[in-house]
Amino acid sequence: MVGTARRGTDVDGVAGGVGVTALLVAAARAIETHRRDSLARDTYAEHFVRAAPASAGWPVRLDQVPEGDACPLWGRFARYFGLRTRVLDDFLLSSVGAGARQVVLLGAGLDARAFRLDWPDGCVVFEIDRDSVLAFKHGVLAGLSATPKATRVPVPVDLREDWVGALIDSGFDTSAPSVWLAEGLLFYLTGAAETYLIGMVDQLAPGGSALAFEVKLERDLAEYRDSPLYTATRDLIGIDLLDLFDKEPRPDSAGHLARRGWTTSVRTPFDFTREHGRGPLPEPNDALEGNRWVFAAKPPS
Repeated sequence: MVGTARRGTDVDGVAGGVGVTALLVAAARAIETHRRDSLARDTYAEHFVRAAPASAGWPVRLDQVPEGDACPLWGRFARYFGLRTRVLDDFLLSSVGAGARQVVLLGAGLDARAFRLDWPDGCVVFEIDRDSVLAFKHGVLAGLSATPKATRVPVPVDLREDWVGALIDSGFDTSAPSVWLAEGLLFYLTGAAETYLIGMVDQLAPGGSALAFEVKLERDLAEYRDSPLYTATRDLIGIDLLDLFDKEPRPDSAGHLARRGWTTSVRTPFDFTREHGRGPLPEPNDALEGNRWVFAAKPPS
């Protein structure tokens, strides 16, 4: 099992802690969707935001934000999440284009990729998260009569429990190539939990598989306490991200995979801002300075 993880617990699964951060990302995706120069489209995102009491009053369009793009939260931070969505969408589609037909979303939250991306025939998308979160998502999508574009397999299990057994019991084939995604997840796990999770992906994924995840560089998070991104998030929606992030020393997961024979690439979000011509660029006292997106591929056996 993963071990101790700093994941929010609440009655309906989407009212506090990590549940509310999933709503934050959904609101950012909704705002991105309605931009004229959108990098990613998620027409389901605003419905998640409106369906949860905790976020029902949040903006889902930039014209609902008095400061517009000058707002650190709904401007710059939301654009960051929009950029991340686009980059990881491209990664997943590229990976299945190369032959993988199993997609595993670790801590899937309100990810609607099974419904909005154009998957090749035969793709199966496994969504691992707590039952309460998946039930909330299912309820919203069912109300919209949404139809997945791949075979969607919810795996209702907390990552602190036996998610490996639950995944295999749900039909995951350890002999077939797979693509894995841990989007906005590892910040909340202890170092030991992250090491376990990455190690299990290595064991479960045969040659020809791929993995993408997000990490922060080893730094004192307290130095970003006054970063505009974090202060705006606290002031506007009451989420203190620094209190949610695990404070333990972080493992070198990219290095671990490289030592296990994976090919790894570690990029900054700003790399993709320059590539796409849209997104955040470095600023003083920047909470995004230490963020890294890691892409790993396991060579065919």
